[in-house]
Amino acid sequence: MWIVAIAWIYVVVLMAATEPTVIGGIMTFVFYCAVPLSILFYLTGAKRRRQRRQAAAQHQGKPGNKDAAGDAAEPSGADGDGD
Repeated sequence: MWIVAIAWIYVVVLMAATEPTVIGGIMTFVFYCAVPLSILFYLTGAKRRRQRRQAAAQHQGKPGNKDAAGDAAEPSGADGDGD
């Protein structure tokens, strides 16, 4: 998918370069490239975000979990201010 996105960016940059004004070129790039690709990547990343959220929820629910530094994870209600 990355190769398609890069090719589309290349095409739109060439389209934007042929616009008669700089503002027209910027608008062409934004509305034909930046907005559509950001929507596309947001939609295609939904599965990955859901998997990360589920993995974090499973990790949070297990007692005695350790974080990356090897310290025991704080309970979900602890805010870390020491009281």
